[in-house]
Amino acid sequence: MCAAQAGYRGRRVLVLDKARKPGQKILISGGGRCNFTNRSVDPNNYLCSNPHFVKSALARFSAQDFIDQVERHGIDFEERDHGQLFCIESAKQIVEMLLTECDWAGVEIRLNTDVQSIQRMSERYPGQPGWLVHTGEQYLKADKLVIASGGLSIPKLSSAFGYRIAEQFGLKIQPTSAGLVPFTLHTEDKEQFSNFSGISLAVEIKALNGPTFIRDLLFTHRGLSGPAVLQISNYWQPGEPVQINFLPQQDLDQLLEQQLEAHPQQSLKNALGRYLPKRLAELLTAPLASASEPLIQLRRDDRELLRQRLHHFELKPNATEGYRTAEVTRGGIDSDELSSKTFEAKREPGLFFIGEVIDVTGWLGGYNFQWAWASGHACGQAL
Repeated sequence: MCAAQAGYRGRRVLVLDKARKPGQKILISGGGRCNFTNRSVDPNNYLCSNPHFVKSALARFSAQDFIDQVERHGIDFEERDHGQLFCIESAKQIVEMLLTECDWAGVEIRLNTDVQSIQRMSERYPGQPGWLVHTGEQYLKADKLVIASGGLSIPKLSSAFGYRIAEQFGLKIQPTSAGLVPFTLHTEDKEQFSNFSGISLAVEIKALNGPTFIRDLLFTHRGLSGPAVLQISNYWQPGEPVQINFLPQQDLDQLLEQQLEAHPQQSLKNALGRYLPKRLAELLTAPLASASEPLIQLRRDDRELLRQRLHHFELKPNATEGYRTAEVTRGGIDSDELSSKTFEAKREPGLFFIGEVIDVTGWLGGYNFQWAWASGHACGQAL
């Protein structure tokens, strides 16, 4: 995106890519269909140490702008729940679209090119502006340099290169960690959920800080996953609990009254099993003295305990699964180091950083791709 925009502005652009083929993270995204943006992109869908930083780029290149580009290239797509947009055929179409735009803009792309070092031209040639890039095979001179190296998620396709360059030139970096990632559980919790693997249900989930999400939760043999968990992982801090409402659309008192009227002799766990997976209903009612007694005999203290376990179930994750399964990287180059309009380093004229390498993390659902497109577009317009 950035390269094409700069090329259309008449700039001579060279893209250096370490990979054997371009757009590898795009190709594997969305189950091979690429969730390329979201209908309802808003600055509030992003985490950043400076919440205002994302506003300019997102406003200047919106989700609709990217959708228009997709449509111009004749790519069919579909809208799924929560405004997520996916290619109907293949993520390969998005890569081909971007490569076509680069071709039209006269951009040169070199694959299998490993950048060994970057230095100011003035360090080697006193008085000369610009940058000197060493690929191991040759030195390349550039008036301006854009780093779009991504984060640390999916290690086989990732690199810490962007962070190293930022540190080399004195830019502050916010601590990095895995984002949009499943949780692992402590041994005792893993044991109580040991036979839950594969069970999925819609829940309301929240951490100590951040928004509440109503999405699907999936129990796995390692712990917890699914969209609800991936979303809340961006806001969770080690050692903190998450709170889960297993029946976000139901009122317990109303539910019990309905079941009491219809089936007064059934047990509480069986009544709850009409709304939840049976094993989960048994787990939630296990500490209740009247769990196996007829519903009509439900004790007041058991009702309140059930309310707490059903609507405010607290679980303290052991950790996340880490970068191996993470979709994004939290943290990165501090946004205060960069211009929010051009993405140029404030202390290093001519050096730019875009995309995931910056301390900007979007929600699950196409938001991180939209940040990549928007930041790339804004930077390309400034070159």
